[in-house]
Amino acid sequence: MKSTFINIVAHELRTPIQPILGLTDIIYSKIKDKEQQQLLEIIMKNANRLKRLTDNLLDVTKIEGESLMFKKEKLNLNILIPKILKDYTDNKLKQQTVKIVYDFKSKDDVIIVEADRDRLAQVIHNFVDNALRFTTKSNNEIIFVIVDKRKDKEEGKEEAIVSVKDTGNGISKDILPKLFSKFTTSDSNTGTGLGLYICKNIIEVHGGRTWAENDSDGKGAIFSFTLPIIKEKKLLNE
Repeated sequence: MKSTFINIVAHELRTPIQPILGLTDIIYSKIKDKEQQQLLEIIMKNANRLKRLTDNLLDVTKIEGESLMFKKEKLNLNILIPKILKDYTDNKLKQQTVKIVYDFKSKDDVIIVEADRDRLAQVIHNFVDNALRFTTKSNNEIIFVIVDKRKDKEEGKEEAIVSVKDTGNGISKDILPKLFSKFTTSDSNTGTGLGLYICKNIIEVHGGRTWAENDSDGKGAIFSFTLPIIKEKKLLNE
């Protein structure tokens, strides 16, 4: 009954959010006054926050009900991830003074995985948004999104590693062991603690794993996940 209730409420909340975002965006595009634009940005920022909350609630109920759907396809990470990161420069609400740098470590031009495009984007957005939240907003700060590959120690198969490295204060030792558990947040005043829990489940369905660690240089944290690599001779352009 609880899951059904949460599912209904989340759907009902989602319905009015879409026109709020859509119509506010239309008004924003027609207004040139900077002060009025700033007021509309506050509306859009909070509407997006409410949308993320309802989406997370729906995802959690689906995870626990084992009904979270995936549409897997072969994807080239070296093409997909730069497209995802482009959202942060194209979207006026995500423009940051912090620089986001994509670092492709592999010498190969292609790393192919079989994954749900939208769900993979959801995980990367979550990791980058967390990094932005805990990184000082200054022109000297950089968030690195790093893609590399290695052989799995247990099975010997190749896997892709995607890491997001920030320059924040790092993760508390008390929080670190349970960071990907439900309702765990590094800041009790923000967030529901559902995002990383959802990310963990998404990656596990894809045959990978997630983890986080503090950077060895003592500044910032690194959030990572792995995905099995598919051998593909042909370059995928999507």
